[in-house]
Amino acid sequence: MSRLHTTIATVAAPLIDESGQDLIEYALVVALISLAATVSMRSVATAISAAFTGIGTHIGDYTT
Repeated sequence: MSRLHTTIATVAAPLIDESGQDLIEYALVVALISLAATVSMRSVATAISAAFTGIGTHIGDYTT
């Protein structure tokens, strides 16, 4: 019986090991943050572009 228990423990040990779990969780958090940053940068870039277009229009009105 002891030998069977040892064999089961040896086979199951890699399945129970959670040492790499933290790394996966950190990778998922980084991926989520980068996705949110990409989405928000797209809207920020649109707003900045609109602001520069407005400024260019106003400068053009004053110089002509």
